[in-house]
Amino acid sequence: MYRARGLHRTNGGNEALILLWAFVVGGLICVIGQFLMDVFKMTPANTVSLMVIAGAVLGGLNLYQPLVRFAGAGATVPITSFGNALVQGAIAEGQTHGLVGVITGIFELTSAGISAAIVFAFLAAVFFRPKG
Repeated sequence: MYRARGLHRTNGGNEALILLWAFVVGGLICVIGQFLMDVFKMTPANTVSLMVIAGAVLGGLNLYQPLVRFAGAGATVPITSFGNALVQGAIAEGQTHGLVGVITGIFELTSAGISAAIVFAFLAAVFFRPKG
């Protein structure tokens, strides 16, 4: 899967080592989010927003892609990868289509995730009742 997308692993071919680094990097990203909520008393919504922005900034500076090559799912599963995907889509389409491409490129890479969030939020609203 990684080779088809042009993502070659940089941490060797040992499967146990790949899983270990994915776990460590993904865990560290989650620890950062938990630290923001516990120490700075940020709400979950503010924490998620900050993590998306951090991923976008790292992606814009071309620092997130080496992390993805190194940690694989440890970097692509956390919410920071959504920010990276937004920026990468905007950059790619902006280079070919200009300003309009920046706007449409944001949705090109992330449309499946956005659509899934809308559908599952709707289904949750239909089938479950809030406790409050």
